[in-house]
Amino acid sequence: MSTSEPTVDPAQFVSNLRSFRYREVLMAFATLAVLATSILLFPGVDNLGRGIQSDVSLGLLAVFVGVAILAGTIKGMVGFGYALITTPIFATVIDPTFAVVILAIPPWMLNMFQIGETNTGLSFLREEWVLVALAVVGSVIGVAFLAEFSTGPIVPFLIGLVILGYVLFQLGQGFVTVERTHNPWALSTAGFLQGFLLAVANLGPLLPTYFHTFERDPERYIGGLSMVLGTIFTVRIVQMALFTDLLTPYRLWLGSAIAVVTIVGLLLGTYLRRLEIDEAKFNWFVVALLFVISLNIFRNTVPALFF
Repeated sequence: MSTSEPTVDPAQFVSNLRSFRYREVLMAFATLAVLATSILLFPGVDNLGRGIQSDVSLGLLAVFVGVAILAGTIKGMVGFGYALITTPIFATVIDPTFAVVILAIPPWMLNMFQIGETNTGLSFLREEWVLVALAVVGSVIGVAFLAEFSTGPIVPFLIGLVILGYVLFQLGQGFVTVERTHNPWALSTAGFLQGFLLAVANLGPLLPTYFHTFERDPERYIGGLSMVLGTIFTVRIVQMALFTDLLTPYRLWLGSAIAVVTIVGLLLGTYLRRLEIDEAKFNWFVVALLFVISLNIFRNTVPALFF
């Protein structure tokens, strides 16, 4: 598996940023955007929990912070997993719609950061513009659906089945991978459903599993995912803020505050990804991660659906 050097040169980063180099500017923008929002919209110490609609203790908040850092680390390593890990856990304690809304902010920051970090740019958009466009369409439809209806546990349960099916398929076939096989219809369908499912449930395993099977260059694999997901989350946030009442100032602040904490995990995961990693171990890690995620989804949805 091709890798880059794990070291970072802060002086070079600052120099490139002052020269307005694309990578450094985008990484800094993503980080400063959530940091500034978490400061400017801070509701005050007495109002920290006013909009959560749940009895959230300090201990539980600490667990949320730990989960966000862990999920950020995994996102930095493999390019996906943040929403798949955090959403089912957060939604067991707070209102699921509330969780979906606030957890749109950290993935936006993560994906915009990784677009810059992997040097993914307009070349990917020129190659895969249909994928990105259909992902946006799916996201717009999904946000409108979320604003009108409550899906309950059925959508996450179905997503869990898709993830588990993919895990069993990969194990049964000995980790099938196909170098750069391009099927426009399959890729476009995966992108559309990815956008819709992310908007409705903040869970979208289809595009990561598709890329994991057909795209083996880790930088393009992670950068491509980040480009599509970053676009989806940007459209979601704008639509929720301007055309629905889902994204209130408090929810925007809380999502940004969680994103700030997540930066720690993202930097750690990025460093680990740049170390020399055997491809077989990478495959096992991704599939094991997806298996654990599916079990966590079932843990939260099966009792509500069948008992």
